[in-house]
Amino acid sequence: MEVKLNVVLLNILCLIIVSGTSLVYAQHTNIIKAELDQETQTIQIQQEFTYLNSSPDTLRTLFFNDWAHAYSDKNTALAKRFAEDFKKSLHLAKEDERGSTQILGMADFEFRNLSFKRTKQKDLIEITLNSPLPPNQSLKIYFTYTVKLPPNRYTPYGYNSRGGFYLKDWYLTPAVYDGSWQLYSNKNLEDLYTGITNTNINFTYPAGLFLGTNFNEVNITTYPNKQVASLKGENRKSCDIILNFSNKFIKHVTPYLIVVTDIRSPKYDEVSQGISINRITRFIHENLGEFPYEQLLVSEIDFNKNPLYGLNQLPSFIRPYQEQFQFEMKFLKTAVLSYLRETLFMNPRKEQWVSDAIVNYLMINFVDTYYPDQKLLGKLSTIWPISSFNLAKMSFNDQYPFLYMLTARKNLDQRLTTPNDSLIKFNQKIANNYKAGLGLAYLAAYTSREEINKSIKEFYNSHKLQPVTPEDFKSSILSNTEKDVDWFFDTYVNTDKRIDFKIKKVNKSDDTLEVLLKNKSGTNVPISLFGLRNDTVVSNYWFSDITELDTVSIPNLQEDRLVLNYDQKIPEFNQRDNWKSLSGFFSSNKKFKLQFLKDAENPYYNQIFYMPVAGFNVYDGISPGLRFSNKTLLERPFIFTAAPSFALKERSLVGNAGLNYRKYLKKSGLYVMNFSLNASSFHFQTNSRYSTITPAVGLGWRPDDLISNERKSLVFRYVNVLRDIDPSLTIETDPDYSVFNVRYNHYNNGIINFFSWFMDAQYSTDFAKVALNFEYRKLFDNNRQLNLRFFAGKFLRNETNSDFFSFALDRPTDYLFDYNYLGRSEESGITSQQIIIAEGGFKSQLENPFANDWITTANASFNLWRWIELYGDLGYVRNRGMDPRFVYDSGVRLNLVTDYFELYFPLYSNNGWEIAQPDYDEKIRFIVTLSPRTLIGLFTRKWF
Repeated sequence: MEVKLNVVLLNILCLIIVSGTSLVYAQHTNIIKAELDQETQTIQIQQEFTYLNSSPDTLRTLFFNDWAHAYSDKNTALAKRFAEDFKKSLHLAKEDERGSTQILGMADFEFRNLSFKRTKQKDLIEITLNSPLPPNQSLKIYFTYTVKLPPNRYTPYGYNSRGGFYLKDWYLTPAVYDGSWQLYSNKNLEDLYTGITNTNINFTYPAGLFLGTNFNEVNITTYPNKQVASLKGENRKSCDIILNFSNKFIKHVTPYLIVVTDIRSPKYDEVSQGISINRITRFIHENLGEFPYEQLLVSEIDFNKNPLYGLNQLPSFIRPYQEQFQFEMKFLKTAVLSYLRETLFMNPRKEQWVSDAIVNYLMINFVDTYYPDQKLLGKLSTIWPISSFNLAKMSFNDQYPFLYMLTARKNLDQRLTTPNDSLIKFNQKIANNYKAGLGLAYLAAYTSREEINKSIKEFYNSHKLQPVTPEDFKSSILSNTEKDVDWFFDTYVNTDKRIDFKIKKVNKSDDTLEVLLKNKSGTNVPISLFGLRNDTVVSNYWFSDITELDTVSIPNLQEDRLVLNYDQKIPEFNQRDNWKSLSGFFSSNKKFKLQFLKDAENPYYNQIFYMPVAGFNVYDGISPGLRFSNKTLLERPFIFTAAPSFALKERSLVGNAGLNYRKYLKKSGLYVMNFSLNASSFHFQTNSRYSTITPAVGLGWRPDDLISNERKSLVFRYVNVLRDIDPSLTIETDPDYSVFNVRYNHYNNGIINFFSWFMDAQYSTDFAKVALNFEYRKLFDNNRQLNLRFFAGKFLRNETNSDFFSFALDRPTDYLFDYNYLGRSEESGITSQQIIIAEGGFKSQLENPFANDWITTANASFNLWRWIELYGDLGYVRNRGMDPRFVYDSGVRLNLVTDYFELYFPLYSNNGWEIAQPDYDEKIRFIVTLSPRTLIGLFTRKWF
């Protein structure tokens, strides 16, 4: 890694000439000379860094962040994080499409070379000092290196196809030492933790580009083919630079703050945009205080990294909000995030919840102040029939508890103090942010908004531009309220305990109401109680220390309804039992409400939803129908569904129905139990119907790391099949049968490494059988993907007289009716070519494809180019009274979307050269998935 000393000395001398030599070492000092080469997308950097040891320890090694090197190969923490999110773009990238840092030289102030190495994480550099660095002493280090920028297809950083650049975390920065080294790799989480530094940058870039930056632009000098910008940042973490061919950035000078921004709204005129920016900067100034730097960068790129999730991501022509509201919310969120990121120096990986809480609390307050009547669905909320939905009645700020509950109801919520890199994506991007902001709104409702507002402002002004911790935030709140708020930090912030209260009963007298409250979760936090008369709030109370059951007394103000958490300031797990009517008639029963499509929960009604559905198989034809269910947008423990349909081809009723109760136990280990009863009835041949009734119990396990895709399950079910068969058909099995089935599943469905296996046992009157299925996929560093599968099955007892229950090589009979065959009984035609990879997993249709004794097969494929693969299958099948038979096939697989849409073209098998045989088009097999739920899972898996 080292170069000749004279090269390093030459670079150092050039740097000294550019930067000067007079420095005051109050803290880290950084002087950079950088030149961007547009053709090679590289930056040549000479860096003089003065490291101040502000710790009480003598340091013998230093660590620097080199996050630009996170794009260098397929095994960095960034690449692994992408794989967890089911993104393989960086893994598939060619060498010249990656980013990296090549260090040419490193020397200390005496021009002695320094020994350095990359850590296991690869984007951190460990430097061994030539002599120890005592406390309160400084050391000057000279770096010479080249940064190869990545294309911006992986993250927003790097270069784009239009010749623009976005530089972030692009030069070496010191890791933080606070008694131990805080070493964090780049995981695309926007959480670089680096020491506070005074930085001067002499940045050379091509002519014709316009520059935007969060640093102060001291001077920009233009030359014939280049420009040189002198940038200065005092008490800064790092410098962001945005370069474009058009001057997108406009400087807004307001009485409170100078803002540099490229955020626009084409349908909102520039004068009005300026008025809105003035309003927002005033709001931020009033709620936080003076911004300590000369200007604030508010960029479109920063917003795109942290957008307003939900309706704001719809195409502009169908967005339901007024342009002013949409622009102001977009600008406000980006501005406050930048405001805090630039000035509050806390550990962003472990303590991000403090900034998230302040940002989202201020956004809630902004809407309450300037848009108190804003609905979540905006203009759509007034359009029939949308206006009848409970979702249309929700206010804009109701989205915060609603979106947090999406993961809480799935048992995927995580405590606010969970490190960023341990959060599932939905929590990291949305749910934990919203829970943090809700927490401050909850605290403000319990104490007072004035006290919390004052605490936030004092916290910001007392701790900006210096290291800060959540304990400092807690101290600010404690100093401004007399109420006990320990529950907020000890329980709400530091645990993932749910909040859930219920009104058990109310005893009513002339002047007093005695209310029995139950804490269903045992989480000891305050709860609010509202009294309503004609839907108007007439009383409001707070109660604390209710850990189980407690009776509270309140004055009787002739309320007709009592409601817990009526204003929804508390992110409560279940609000369906929060109310109690005092009118008598509906005091114990809620009204039923029949609604079209799925909706948000309305705690005052028992909701039943209906929606049109349509199914298809070749016997029923298209089967339109209606599905009735109590399933809301948020998951709930008990679900019932009934979906009667009319089969147009058979001209009869078909459909399915089910009852399901899910009980979450804890976060990891044995975390869920599921109890279900399902029934279905469809046709499996012309004028032949099957019906199933299946009770089942399932247990689920998952690891402590919720990001992990590893899951285990154990399912017990008893499948009862009733068949009504056309008299003209001859069958060799009883029309009705029952099978007891036990299956253990273990899978880890990563996009780079996929691993799954299951053990299956079945018992029936006429047979007993066991099976083992193993599947493995590996995407190698050379971008070759190998797919392996193994299946083995054995009858322990077989008293059947047909192959209906036998193992199959290529197309199981599916006697348990688990598979979504379009034509399950077809022996010719396009639907007979549908394949579901099960049991033998063969693609060619061989003679005698069944085994009534045992079967063992192996399936393999590997890609030739992208989604074009070669496959091969081989195995042995044995039938009773016969010798084992060796079988094989091979061909080409078009793996367009794995497990969802695939095509198989047989080449050679026991049948010979199939490609040369007649009617080859009938030998082509396909996999197709039509289930909307399955297809949606393909896109949502990266979030949960």
